[in-house]
Amino acid sequence: MSQHPSLRVGGKIRKKRNVMKRFERIDVLQAEKRLPEGKVFGLPKTKPTE
Repeated sequence: MSQHPSLRVGGKIRKKRNVMKRFERIDVLQAEKRLPEGKVFGLPKTKPTE
């Protein structure tokens, strides 16, 4: 059985993601000193950096 072309990875240019993972958002917020202390939910929105 062959793999569908849309599922193949490698050698192609990766598309820019428009969503950041939680740990990436936390890193960006810490760098900008915008991370609320003791707050787990409701993090501020951030722009993707890549």
